[in-house]
Amino acid sequence: MVSQSPTTAVSLESGQSKSMDDTPTQALSEALVEVADQRDKVAFATLFKYFAPKIKRFGVKQYGSEAMAMELVQDTMTSVWRKAHLYNKDKGAATTWVYTVMRNASFDALRKLKSKKEEHISEEIWPTLQESQSHDDGFKDHLQDKQIQKYISCLPVAQQEVVKGVYFQEMSQEQLAEQLNIPVGTVKSRLRLALQKLRAEMGDSHD
Repeated sequence: MVSQSPTTAVSLESGQSKSMDDTPTQALSEALVEVADQRDKVAFATLFKYFAPKIKRFGVKQYGSEAMAMELVQDTMTSVWRKAHLYNKDKGAATTWVYTVMRNASFDALRKLKSKKEEHISEEIWPTLQESQSHDDGFKDHLQDKQIQKYISCLPVAQQEVVKGVYFQEMSQEQLAEQLNIPVGTVKSRLRLALQKLRAEMGDSHD
């Protein structure tokens, strides 16, 4: 078993790889099989030099970021190295298989981006909600608390449940999912929609 990472393999053997300008489909398929069966670094270098520029172009178009495109190259080719044994040359071309791996890696990256955006919205709205619960210095805070409760009461019941559970009862999303008997993904989706609505409603007075 070769212990080096795929990128290490490429750096070690890139000088011995085949020409990438006109690599035939059969050669790519054979290289992928060699990676699967023998953990062949020269074969992986062949795959890397052929696919990396194409994956990078796709990533730049998809994300508008060269840095993220390069991450997609690394994620995709690392998966190719690790999962090459799943490739069956009798069921399709190596290009089809690698591009499927690339699309899966791209979907994962987009999900992470979406999750980070949701966390950012949560972080923006959280201080306002937290202040309404932690301050106890008079009538002004009481009015603020009543106003926020009013905003929340305008949300759909399902969204109210997750907002109150997460921010007022301080439950984790997993605990709330168990209590409500719904998937964690549903909790996250409802929370995201609720925070977007609250942010829109509270934005003018709580910037």
